[in-house]
Amino acid sequence: MDTRPVLCRPTLAARALRQRPSSAPSLPGPARAGTWGLSRGPAEELCAQDWGGRAEGCFVPPGVLGLRGSSCQLEQPQSCSSLHVGCLRSQKWLKGIRTLQQDYPGSIASAWQWLCSKPPKGFEKYFKKNGKSPGQAEDAHQTKGLPDPKDLGHGGNGGGGGGKRGGKKEDSGWWRRLWKGEFPWDDKNFYYLVVTGAGAAVGFLYFFWRDPGREINWKHFVHYYLARGLVDRLEVVNKQFVRVVLVPSVSSERYVWFNIGSVDTFERNLESAQLELGMEGSQQVAVIYTRESDGTFLMSMVPVLLLVGFLLFILRRRPMGAGRRGRGGGLFSVGETTAKILKDNIDVQFRDVAGCEEAKLEIMEFVNFLKNPKQYQDLGAKIPKGAVLTGPPGTGKTLLAKATAGEANVPFITVNGSEFLEMFVGVGPARVRDMFALARKHAPCILFIDEIDAVGRKRGQGNFGGQSEQENTLNQLLVEMDGFNSSINVVVLAGTNRPDILDPALLRPGRFDRQIYVGPPDIKGRASIFKVHLRPLKLEESISRDALARKLAAWTPGFTGADISNVCNEAALIAARHLKPSVAEKHFEQAIERVIGGLEKKTQVLQPNERTTVAYHEAGHAVVGWFLEHADPLLKVSIIPRGKGLGYAQYLPKEQYLYTKEQLFDRMCMMLGGRVAEQLFFGRITTGAQDDLKKVTQSAYAQIVQFGMSDKLGQVSFDFLWQGEPLTEKPYSEATAQLIDEEVRSLINSAYERTRELLTRCHDQVEKVGKRLLEKEVLEKADMVELLGPRPFAEKSTYEAFVEGTGSLDEDTSLPEGLKDWNCERDEERAQESTS
Repeated sequence: MDTRPVLCRPTLAARALRQRPSSAPSLPGPARAGTWGLSRGPAEELCAQDWGGRAEGCFVPPGVLGLRGSSCQLEQPQSCSSLHVGCLRSQKWLKGIRTLQQDYPGSIASAWQWLCSKPPKGFEKYFKKNGKSPGQAEDAHQTKGLPDPKDLGHGGNGGGGGGKRGGKKEDSGWWRRLWKGEFPWDDKNFYYLVVTGAGAAVGFLYFFWRDPGREINWKHFVHYYLARGLVDRLEVVNKQFVRVVLVPSVSSERYVWFNIGSVDTFERNLESAQLELGMEGSQQVAVIYTRESDGTFLMSMVPVLLLVGFLLFILRRRPMGAGRRGRGGGLFSVGETTAKILKDNIDVQFRDVAGCEEAKLEIMEFVNFLKNPKQYQDLGAKIPKGAVLTGPPGTGKTLLAKATAGEANVPFITVNGSEFLEMFVGVGPARVRDMFALARKHAPCILFIDEIDAVGRKRGQGNFGGQSEQENTLNQLLVEMDGFNSSINVVVLAGTNRPDILDPALLRPGRFDRQIYVGPPDIKGRASIFKVHLRPLKLEESISRDALARKLAAWTPGFTGADISNVCNEAALIAARHLKPSVAEKHFEQAIERVIGGLEKKTQVLQPNERTTVAYHEAGHAVVGWFLEHADPLLKVSIIPRGKGLGYAQYLPKEQYLYTKEQLFDRMCMMLGGRVAEQLFFGRITTGAQDDLKKVTQSAYAQIVQFGMSDKLGQVSFDFLWQGEPLTEKPYSEATAQLIDEEVRSLINSAYERTRELLTRCHDQVEKVGKRLLEKEVLEKADMVELLGPRPFAEKSTYEAFVEGTGSLDEDTSLPEGLKDWNCERDEERAQESTS
């Protein structure tokens, strides 16, 4: 390539003068450096020195030969005889082109910069809105006269510290380096893009410029080409078509082609046609057989290449969700554990966990085992291998594990039980081995397996022969926990709400030494949980957080920690929905109703007769519960539809764990109050009592089958089959089953007759409550006292009344002496004190 500069005298000079703005300084003499809208830069100065002042035209970059016209001539500078000097000048011209833009803003470079300074329409959100485009920032930089070495091509990675660690990512992009005049060949993305673009361009040019020829048929070939002697030779390509190469001197076309069915048929037809035309011997056309690639093979290889490329991409990248750094990624890392080591990104502490103080003490003791083992080893005690956190959903098992990770000050490794089960055979045991290897590496540490029932189910169930990946994984887990390769100073914690399906070998001492039951909190525990969740809420200034927590604890019997968290969040959402500046007590009442009954549906249309039926149905429930001693105290009754129900009555159950036969019987009567009220007042029954009848039936069967409260059946107890459980063989005979059905039916009939007698006596009270419900739709306890008078039985409805006789008003959170500093290493402190 000729690297000598090209001088264009009149043509480019005139063009540059037309592009020069009116405010630009005039150029004395002939147009020297400055045409093309560029001020005189270092490259022009160098060329002017080399040429000895002989350059009368503009400086044009080397290689731009397409701009030469008839008035352009080529001059060779005397001092630019080597190829190296010419390349150096070209590079300096490219690097100096950006420093010359503000002198002539109407130039090509300025127009290019203006086009690149604004994002395309519709893509504004992908660009940073810093109020200053890159071009403006660079122009300001150049106006101040501050040279930027990265703008001149020496920095390599763009301005703004893009090449340094921690710099802006967009400044080091190959597109910005290309825009600055550099060619980032060291950037892999740019390299791959260039290679792909070059391949696509070559393919496009090949298919665009090649001459496929014109297709003809056999008749046209014989009469127009063969008979006139225009054929030079015939080429049978791939035994599929024939290319007719024409004589160059007699036709403007290079060749034409036609398809053939088979080579034998073509040869016979060609021989017949030549005999008919009288072509014999040397006059016959030569036939050549060739094989060519028409791209079909390459097109057939495209799916294979795509598949291979995808596999290479998968093998080169790391697996998603890799648990440890520095591990080998890719397809062959499927046997590595997905366990994660939690560090300082856990914001849950033990002060955020309430309502399960006994379980907290157990967990604290496990951490104390690891931090101060000498305290226990001096007495001959061994560190327990692990513990299983069991209990209903939402009671705080996983929250306890998070708090342990936040305060343990030892490595905390967590994994989900379902992560061991994959479609590949042997992955589960391999991950178990890798997980315990990771735990031994970071010992002493705590390993938490959440939802361990996914991998720890009883063996031999549901396996009809063959390979059982779940059982193999469980066997490996048993070996790692207590086998020849058992771990030292690794405490294993697990969480599940299905301990009944776990394998007995997993629960034996030596593996999971302790089973910590985390049940629903009592009233003191609920108060403590409410205090935790009321901290971030903005309450009214007149509300005491402790008093509100106690009141809400009395209103939410049977709620778990997750339910209480949901109540507090719903109260804040309700207050925000009505644009209140703070959360009030009524918002918590509405939130409790929302959690218990579902979403309120004030817009649901009920016919007048249906609305009346619902009102008297709920009035029957309220009146029966009001005049029965062992029924729960009534808080509210409403006929506003909520969830799937058309009405509801809210009661306040007592904190009770043992029930007598009389208490259960009164509850059955209260649940039948709605059905009896419909029968008495309307003379018909509806489907609205379906849920009540279901509860009554379950209670009656539980009393007869499980609790042994039937005189005829005796003191026996059988497993009761609940809805949703698989059918199994009954543990009693058909005669016993018939006796159970008779006793259940007799018990329900007795409850129905007692309820009927009660509502017949209280007919006027039911009618009062029904009419008031139709007027107000919601009745509080004060309204019931006004209509029915005070309840004839003593009842507890406040927090103080519920906790009376149980010690202090709040939950006991004191720690034993051995756990005062449960997460501190006391041995080291004592050693330091002794040395000092």
